[in-house]
Amino acid sequence: MNVKVEKQFQVSAFFTFFLIHSSQTGIGILNFQSQVIKHAEQDAWISLIITWVTTHIILYIIFKLLGEGTNDLVAIHQYCFGKAIGSIMSVLALVYFWLASLTVLRAYIEVIQIWVYPTIKTWQLCFVFGLTFYYIISSGFRSLTGFSFWGVILPSFLFFLIYFPLKHTNYIYLLPAFSHSLSELFLSSKGYSLLFLGFEWILMYYPFLRSSNNRDISKWAYLGNIYTLIVYLIITLISFLYFNQEVLQHLPWPTLMMVKIVQFSFLERFEYVFIFIWLLVVISPICISLWACTRIVKRTFSIPPKATLLFLLIAGMIASVYLQEFKSIDYLINFTSNAGIGFVYVYLPLLLIIKWIKNHFMKNRLNKI
Repeated sequence: MNVKVEKQFQVSAFFTFFLIHSSQTGIGILNFQSQVIKHAEQDAWISLIITWVTTHIILYIIFKLLGEGTNDLVAIHQYCFGKAIGSIMSVLALVYFWLASLTVLRAYIEVIQIWVYPTIKTWQLCFVFGLTFYYIISSGFRSLTGFSFWGVILPSFLFFLIYFPLKHTNYIYLLPAFSHSLSELFLSSKGYSLLFLGFEWILMYYPFLRSSNNRDISKWAYLGNIYTLIVYLIITLISFLYFNQEVLQHLPWPTLMMVKIVQFSFLERFEYVFIFIWLLVVISPICISLWACTRIVKRTFSIPPKATLLFLLIAGMIASVYLQEFKSIDYLINFTSNAGIGFVYVYLPLLLIIKWIKNHFMKNRLNKI
């Protein structure tokens, strides 16, 4: 039941680091602060660590699912549920993956329309982005991996910008520390969960990772998850030290507000540059999720990926144009977040239990023979 991919289409296990991190880094980094402080307030950075630990555990579960003859999600579904029901479960996973790409795309378009081009039409941006996504994804998984690599390396230079808000920080804003209950910390960790979603796409591109053993791939995946924690922890602490809690609760884009204070003699509005550089970051999760959708369709129904990709892009464009009001966009974000939390933290552990039961049943059946 293992999927075999020829070596010329595979990438080194080293690139798992960039695929995991680029999948977890998207548009949410610009406005997550006002969500995570609702329950834990200044202690929300502890909730971030809790979310990272649970993500690490789910990654361990994923690698357990990908072993013993099932090396992608479609194979796991067919092994656990049979071909018919397994195909239905794979299609449901496809819907979630597509919603994830739509959420990132529509949220980024909203940022451009609010901060840069208030009069630009949604369909115009969708058309330009759609052509870009089609070119990257249709070029193959190796090209997509290369783009993820540069999508991590190039924007990393933006972290030198923390020097500017650091000059105006107040450490009093983090006090009193450790003053919230575990229930409040766990409620706040739900706000961070959306930020970490995306690592589960390894369930589809795992066969394209070239390595002699599972441990080598998992090592780079865990390191990618650790790097994601470091990035979010730095931004969380800087935000909490720069804004007080009352102000932070009412800011729609705290990260961009901090970038707004960056000034150079040759550039007046640096946040414009930041927003367009961040396009390199958001392209990766959108393209990886759409590629995973095309892979599910190819594995389940044997439909050519390019035809599926074109259909998904058109559907995404129509949905983006339809979602115009802020309330509808927020509803999409909340719905995708809840679906992602259910898929990652509930369904995947349950799927592992089902696989263990199936393995035990198959072993007993073979022993009787």
